[in-house]
Amino acid sequence: MAFRLICFLFPLLLTQPCSTTVQSYQIISLGLSLTALDDNTSWPSPSGEFAFGFQKIENGCFLLAIWFDRIPEKTIVWSANRNNPVKRGSNVMLTEDGRLVLNDQNGKSIWRADTAGRRPAFAAMLDNGNFVLANYDSDNLWDSFSQPTDTILPAQTLIQGSKLIARYSTKNYSTGRFVFTLKSDGNLELCTTAFPFDYDDSCYWSSKTGGSGFRVIFNQSGEIYLEAKNKTMLTNLSPIVPSTQDFYHKAILEYDGVFRHYVYPKHPSLRDAGWPMKWSPVSFLPLNICLQLTENEGGGACGFNSYCSLGDNHRPNCKCPPGYTFLDPDDVMKGCKQEFVSQNCEEASQAADLFHLEAKENTDWPFSDYGHFKTVSEDWCRNACLNDCFCAVAIFRNGECWKKRIPLSNGRFDSSIGGKALIKVRDNSNLKPDSSRNNNHSALFIIVSLLLSSSVSLNFLLLLGAFLAVFCFGYGKTKKIQLETTVQGINLRSFTYSELEKATNKFKEEIGRGAFATVYKGLLAFDSGTVVAVKNLDTMMRENEKELKTEVGAIGRTNHKNLVHLIGFCNEGEHRLLVYEFISNGNLAKFLFGNSRPSWYKRMQIAFGIARGLFYLHEECSTQIIHCDIKPQNILLDDSFSARISDFGLAKLLKADQTRTATAIRGTKGYVAPEWFKNLPVTVKVDVYSFGILLLELICCRKNFEPEVKDENEMVLADWSYDCYKAGEVNLLMQNDEEAMQDIKNVEKFVMIAIWCIQEDPSLRPTMKKVTQMLEGAVEVSVPPNPSSYISSIGSF
Repeated sequence: MAFRLICFLFPLLLTQPCSTTVQSYQIISLGLSLTALDDNTSWPSPSGEFAFGFQKIENGCFLLAIWFDRIPEKTIVWSANRNNPVKRGSNVMLTEDGRLVLNDQNGKSIWRADTAGRRPAFAAMLDNGNFVLANYDSDNLWDSFSQPTDTILPAQTLIQGSKLIARYSTKNYSTGRFVFTLKSDGNLELCTTAFPFDYDDSCYWSSKTGGSGFRVIFNQSGEIYLEAKNKTMLTNLSPIVPSTQDFYHKAILEYDGVFRHYVYPKHPSLRDAGWPMKWSPVSFLPLNICLQLTENEGGGACGFNSYCSLGDNHRPNCKCPPGYTFLDPDDVMKGCKQEFVSQNCEEASQAADLFHLEAKENTDWPFSDYGHFKTVSEDWCRNACLNDCFCAVAIFRNGECWKKRIPLSNGRFDSSIGGKALIKVRDNSNLKPDSSRNNNHSALFIIVSLLLSSSVSLNFLLLLGAFLAVFCFGYGKTKKIQLETTVQGINLRSFTYSELEKATNKFKEEIGRGAFATVYKGLLAFDSGTVVAVKNLDTMMRENEKELKTEVGAIGRTNHKNLVHLIGFCNEGEHRLLVYEFISNGNLAKFLFGNSRPSWYKRMQIAFGIARGLFYLHEECSTQIIHCDIKPQNILLDDSFSARISDFGLAKLLKADQTRTATAIRGTKGYVAPEWFKNLPVTVKVDVYSFGILLLELICCRKNFEPEVKDENEMVLADWSYDCYKAGEVNLLMQNDEEAMQDIKNVEKFVMIAIWCIQEDPSLRPTMKKVTQMLEGAVEVSVPPNPSSYISSIGSF
């Protein structure tokens, strides 16, 4: 790959032939060097956006690196010595004979650029982030773009045989456990490495383009795609991205095995459009590494004896099962170890009394099986594992039992798994003898002994007995009440009212209010200062108990990045409260209908998030859920302005054999599907209708119904949108939205999707799975009919 420097070097050399300042800025001459010092001395690019030099890292050593130099984070995108950091006083020199050499503080050669025997005349740090060595003909003899580490940038290309190797951890830049590679046969793959070696081991994502993939292109517009030799796009890795004029872009294979495309606003003004001044991910591969990474030999996404659940930004969240702890708390992906002595095989039946099984729903460790039994009960499965010294975990699902031995591999937690893991733990295995408890028991024994020897012992014992009876009865009664109000199969914290009163400072800071509840901001001081949102249901409402159970029952079973996370609840006396994670940027209504127009790209990312969340509720959740009240007020935005569906108070749960249900009208005017008013059985298609209205609002940045609009034809957004689409004038919906106008083809596509969603006939509406596929470009969008027509010949999705 050749790079022609003369295009920008020649005019500079003509206009400033003697200026050493300009030449040092544009050209790095032979004989120049840099020394690793704390001031990060570097050779910057002409614009100052990138720099080449020494970057100090966490352990006090230095990397010879390239980084984004205009942002506070100084994000490293390439390094020469990732596996061999150097100390202060080391230097890099472009020698008089054209060699680029890195020497440590003792003068020992650590790294050098391989120019295949050709002699460079100069070096340059370019504005696209590429560092090059070139000859007098401006031919590129070596460049950093051809030697990538874990990151690629716009204008960079990966050819067959190229690979990105993830760093080991966030702070350790050495080669890690994952590789992104374009194979010589044209297949693009994400694989684990045979760590500590960097060759491929188990692959967990593939483009399936063997025989046709030619190169991966990260173009100047910010799109990343796999191209065939005839320049046909085979796989689009980043469907919709914001402009490179307004955002810095990078794509990185991160230490957790996920390939992410990030953007960073170049201008603080973009903060008003919903962009935080930090790196924000806009695409991910794979979507769920916990489920997609399965190794025949290896521990999986989180290592042996651990399990993986999907967290924010598709990041794997590694945890240890009960009775296990991390091998290395600073490297949770190494896996977990047992904290107790395993069962003795010589006396397995007697030793079984020393163990118990802890249940964890929707958890499994594939490939650790050594026994499989069908048509058995859970009790049979439990006893079989307890009395088997080899059994570390039993999985019970749909009348089947799997026995598993350690080390457990490929652990994952996800609502789509179903069943439960029964984890064998030694009784009190994690607890050392509690000296304070023993001391208390000893003291109690002494006091009782003394009292028994006194004349008042009988009276004291009677009083003590009465106290214990009242205490135990009251405690048991309270516990019984709490247990009766929980929902089967859900692991949530049950709070007391006084705990939540303290957490919210007596419900001081109100952050939201609805028809039947008020939401307050709180702080769980006993839980590492976790910030929460406490939803206090109206005590005057007779159905608040029902709403509490509905919301707990619906969202308590879910686990998805586009749904708000329920932490726990309170059902004490007349008090009905729900405790959620705190979502920092409020609801979509405030964001969408405020004074400033959010960016087109961010609006569409929000639409994608809502669609994925609904697809999960309808088809991927263990219990199918119809939300029944999708509207901007019920979509919350986290610190990255990603969508989180909230407020499941009106949700309807369907049994496994149900596809529809009969129920009273639910939802909010303007977003309610027509079948609600016709006393027809409702299906998940009512959520599709509401999403269609919401999608139009996201596209146009205005409410569905605005009576103050002068033109009656524009008063109802759904009607006006179809009229504009039918007339071929979708641009009228944009109203001075220049960013959207530059993407008018996608605007038209999204309007078409919305029109399909708001069809009056539910059978014509697509499923949320198909909506998601259409939004992402995986499925073509056909011409939609008039939403109010019933043309059966069109066919249903």
